[in-house]
Amino acid sequence: MMNSKKLLSAILTGVLLISSLLPCYAATTQDKINDAKAAKERTESSLDDTKSRINSLQSLKNESEAYLTELNAQLEELKNTLEQLQKDFEAKQKELEKVQKELAEAKKQEAKQYEDMKLRIQFMYEKSSIDYLDMLLSSDSLTDFLNQADNISQISEYDRQMLKEYQETKEKIKEKQAQVKVEQAAIEALQEDSAEKQGEVEEIVASTYNQISEYAADIHDAASEEAALLSKISQQETSINGLLKQAKDEEAAAKAKAEAQARAKAEEEAKATAKEETPEQSAEVTPEDTGGSEDTGDTADYEMPSSDAGDEETAQEEVQEEPESESSESGSSHQGTYLGTFKLTAYCSCSSCCGSWSGGPTASGAMPSAGRTVAMGGVSFGTKLLINGNVYTVEDRGTAYGHVDIYMGNHSQALSFGLQYAEVYQVN
Repeated sequence: MMNSKKLLSAILTGVLLISSLLPCYAATTQDKINDAKAAKERTESSLDDTKSRINSLQSLKNESEAYLTELNAQLEELKNTLEQLQKDFEAKQKELEKVQKELAEAKKQEAKQYEDMKLRIQFMYEKSSIDYLDMLLSSDSLTDFLNQADNISQISEYDRQMLKEYQETKEKIKEKQAQVKVEQAAIEALQEDSAEKQGEVEEIVASTYNQISEYAADIHDAASEEAALLSKISQQETSINGLLKQAKDEEAAAKAKAEAQARAKAEEEAKATAKEETPEQSAEVTPEDTGGSEDTGDTADYEMPSSDAGDEETAQEEVQEEPESESSESGSSHQGTYLGTFKLTAYCSCSSCCGSWSGGPTASGAMPSAGRTVAMGGVSFGTKLLINGNVYTVEDRGTAYGHVDIYMGNHSQALSFGLQYAEVYQVN
């Protein structure tokens, strides 16, 4: 009974030793992990700022490009307007030239009519009214007389009509000429306004184009900065994954060391207990028990009392415990390299799990397969992991080392999997 209590004490001491060792398994490594994660967060914050700046610049560039398109449309419209105004001006110029010719012809007609009128007046004056009377009296008949009188009246009426028509034609031509000149002046004013507007729009176009070029240059610089930050984040992730792997390795090594120390201490205490109990039991033997002999030095033929059975049982327990440890170690060796207790989650190829990826090959280029594909950083593609009796292949990224994301056939399976933890072994 005493042996059992001491053995239990040794086991508890070993457990406490393990507990005291595990929390500080890799304090320095954990500090490095924390520092690396903080640095990565700062880089990601800078990346977010850069992306926000790129989006803002892209928005401004898009607005400027839309405005430039509008300005180009205005320029095209102004160009067409100027071309049409030039055509209208030329047409009015031809019309003015035609009116001026008509006016010149009217003036010639006026001169001719004036000369004819002067000749008729001169003739009528020279013949006087007696001649007209004689001409009328010499008529052969009343009809002839009326015809002669009518001719004289028609000549006078003709002259008056021609004068009136000439005056009306002359006024119309003058009005037409004035109208054409007004229209031509209006066209010239429109041409000046359109040309001025075109110049203003061209200046705005040049300014907008320069602004777009500046935006494009800024976007290019920001994109280069974004690429550098992404590369830096990738390097930081690699570093963090390496530190996480190192921490897991140190944790496993510390655990194995603590277990070994606990077993060794338990064995030492068991041996010490056995040595302490043997003299006490020998001291209890009386001379009567040994046939009256007082020679306690002769112990060659001494038989162990029945209390030694407890020691034998303790020894057998120790023998039985050691194979368990050896079995555990050999089992780990059989399963592969123990990596530690990892966090497990699940995902599928839907947009909720993968965003814009939503299908297609994994980061390794292989098509994902349920029951085979997992995602984890810190190890190379093709690494085989033994998890809960199943062997998976690392074919995707998206999680840090120590976090395995298992690919599922659909979203409901991924949701039902939830968050789990399991011991993970590398089998290749």
